[in-house]
Amino acid sequence: MTYVIAQPCVDVKDKACIDECPVDCIYEGRRSLYIHPDECVDCGACEPVCPVEAIFYEDDVPGEWRDYYKANAEFFDDLGSPGGAGPLGLIVRDHPFVAGRPGTEA
Repeated sequence: MTYVIAQPCVDVKDKACIDECPVDCIYEGRRSLYIHPDECVDCGACEPVCPVEAIFYEDDVPGEWRDYYKANAEFFDDLGSPGGAGPLGLIVRDHPFVAGRPGTEA
């Protein structure tokens, strides 16, 4: 099981969750943050610090945002498991589902 970042993070990327994550498993895409499902240790430290309430335990993602589970997992298909987000910095792309969302993309 893992945590998932959903719609409220798109174009916001507050990053308070990154500061709280003890295993550095929250990666920054162009429009959203993503939690690596294989690196997440399910500690839950990220969830309460998210100011826009975008982080959910996998089984608790609201129905209208269920597609974000798949987007979070598939974001890492060609990245693999780098073992930590810090060294990578901004990844200048998003999952196509996130990239196609309406919003305030800069």
